[in-house]
Amino acid sequence: MWKLKGADHRLLRSGIQGLVLLAGGALFAPVASAEWYQYSDTAMTTPIELEFWAEDKTFADRVGEDVLAVFHQVDEQMSRYREDSEVSRLNRTAPDGPISVSSGLFQVLEKARDVSVLSDGAFDVTFGSIGYLYDFRAGKKPTDEEIQSGLSRVNFRDVLLDQEAHTVEYRQPGMLVDLGGIAKGYAVDLGVEHLVSSGIRHARLSAGGDMRLLGDKRGRPWYVGIRDPRSEGRNAVVLPLQDVAVSTSGDYERFFLDEAGDRVHHILSPVTGKSVRGVQSVTIIGDNALTTDGLSTAVFVLGPEKGLEMIERLPGIDVVVIDDQRMMHVSEGLVPPPSR
Repeated sequence: MWKLKGADHRLLRSGIQGLVLLAGGALFAPVASAEWYQYSDTAMTTPIELEFWAEDKTFADRVGEDVLAVFHQVDEQMSRYREDSEVSRLNRTAPDGPISVSSGLFQVLEKARDVSVLSDGAFDVTFGSIGYLYDFRAGKKPTDEEIQSGLSRVNFRDVLLDQEAHTVEYRQPGMLVDLGGIAKGYAVDLGVEHLVSSGIRHARLSAGGDMRLLGDKRGRPWYVGIRDPRSEGRNAVVLPLQDVAVSTSGDYERFFLDEAGDRVHHILSPVTGKSVRGVQSVTIIGDNALTTDGLSTAVFVLGPEKGLEMIERLPGIDVVVIDDQRMMHVSEGLVPPPSR
């Protein structure tokens, strides 16, 4: 049974009409007509889904192909799994001196730094210095000695950004940047920019846990479910939304159980180098996915109390946190007005 802490439910000024708590099952808005076009792909190690309203199929197919191509382009820039990506080249060469990078990569690194400063290091892209030691497919984690050795290289302040020269430099060798906690949000925003420039006014674009909603669903809100972290196919809550970005980070996305039966997941503490405890999922609602993507990880690491304190200081940002006791914590902006 779900427990709602304090006044932890609210209406969002940017189009939420309320929170719908579900007893079970997912809620989906049906496709309105044949003029809604849907496209899907896999990129950046995650499924990509696109849905938008258009009058002409030929035009829609061209737009859909161009939007999906954005994710492959960003993957080529920012994937740590590709030896030829810009991030991989940066990790190899930035300790030797300033390296010129593309405007897109610089933008993502700047936003990452902003979220790191805001969260006092809870979000830190240099966690890759530890994250690279985990193998979630093989179910392997590093030893305590390996973690301690890698922790000395986890410090976002050692990534030096020169805005005027557009260069990046690492202050210590062996440091590895991983943009897995923010690059998908950037790609989603780029995809939406392309939709807008093509004249699309109603759309939904998602990449795993990151989503942008463009407009409403032609007179109705988009219904977005926040997954129950411990029940696949079941939603903990459904939000009616429009014209927002939504990002969710959960301990169910990439994980394995170790020999003690503990969940080892991919959201790592920059302080301990180990999987964060106390939270099962965090969903951030805001204006753009680059911001919400980074903030969802930051709040997950900070935990419910400190995470909500941070979000309450940010205008236009809201959060839903599900902790490890099945308690739902929701920022004050989602609290509905008192009944009259």
